[in-house]
Amino acid sequence: MAEETVGIVGAGILGLAVGREITLRRPGTRVVVFEKEDSIGAHQTGHNSGVVHAGIYYSPGSLKARLCTRGRSLLKEYCAEHGLPYEECGKLVVAVTPEEVPRLERLADLARANGVPGLRKLTAGGITEVEPHAGGLVALHSPRTAITDYVRIAEEFGRDIVAAGGEILLGRRVSAVDREGGDLRVTAGGHIESVDRLVVCAGLHADRVARLLSDTAEPRIIPFRGEYMRVRPSKADLVRGMIYPVPDPRYPFLGVHFTRRIDGGVEVGPNAVLATAREGYHRWRVDPAELLRIASWPGSARMAVRHWRTGLRELRGSLSVRAYMRAARHYVPGIGPGDVVRAGAGVRAQALDRDGTLVDDFRVHHSGEVTIVRNAPSPAATSSMAIAEHIVDAMGF
Repeated sequence: MAEETVGIVGAGILGLAVGREITLRRPGTRVVVFEKEDSIGAHQTGHNSGVVHAGIYYSPGSLKARLCTRGRSLLKEYCAEHGLPYEECGKLVVAVTPEEVPRLERLADLARANGVPGLRKLTAGGITEVEPHAGGLVALHSPRTAITDYVRIAEEFGRDIVAAGGEILLGRRVSAVDREGGDLRVTAGGHIESVDRLVVCAGLHADRVARLLSDTAEPRIIPFRGEYMRVRPSKADLVRGMIYPVPDPRYPFLGVHFTRRIDGGVEVGPNAVLATAREGYHRWRVDPAELLRIASWPGSARMAVRHWRTGLRELRGSLSVRAYMRAARHYVPGIGPGDVVRAGAGVRAQALDRDGTLVDDFRVHHSGEVTIVRNAPSPAATSSMAIAEHIVDAMGF
């Protein structure tokens, strides 16, 4: 008999990392993972750029800063132990205008405070030593920023859970959670499972599942589609690692960038376009109920008032390859609109507060036997093992 049963909602990398951490901390605990899709890592885990972040961007002392640093170290070690891909191809964050240079300096201060390993500032000549085809005035070079395959890591976490006696129930969408005595009865895919504790790592559906538990309505998940371009093979060798812009501090997005993938290809992106469906991977998919849900949240109107110009610019880039590549060409002038093809897209589960603030830091809500991850955008995949430690610590395991 298991000492205790813990349910996990969501078989993305974060939910599986939490489940694995529980089995390590308290052997004999039965972990049951509920996943509405038929595969592991079907959403944010399987649609990101595969970057393992080094901790450049995050406010010192924030959860992102602390857990990214710890998570990168744990992830690197785990990949080495399990024979999973992990390549430290390095990253440049490049200032291409004089106005961006002070922002880059502030970014360098954050990175140093966060202990980013090997960080150095480069002049234009130093930029081309690292990336011969890149442009720019000055840059930060993070040689330990890496790339990996997060779906393979998530699958390995899943195997660890099963080996410890747990279950991963695919095709089981959670539709109700009821309290009965001291248990939580989870209805998923027409089946009912009784659990002692529940951890919600539902990503795009975090607020929906939270409502089933009568949790606070705030923050609300707003879906942002991130679209990628694939660089044609004839130009892929113009990028060795990763080339990023200096991010706009008003937004939790990092801007369109060049990233070498673990399969050897190079992608440009992602942008950030408000999606018209919660799983709106295609620009023409429209869910009227989802649009009404977004429009009815007070924070949406406040966000729109503040950021409509940026929203229009992102929309133009979504509709036109030429517009999409206009800014990207500043960083690698040799790659233009004719050198890319449209690739896949991801949808980011971005939490939005009632006052219109795009939530930047990780946000986890604990209430008795229930834990809900309310905001876990990038670098959540990098930080997944450290976030799992943080959550399981709070659960008292």
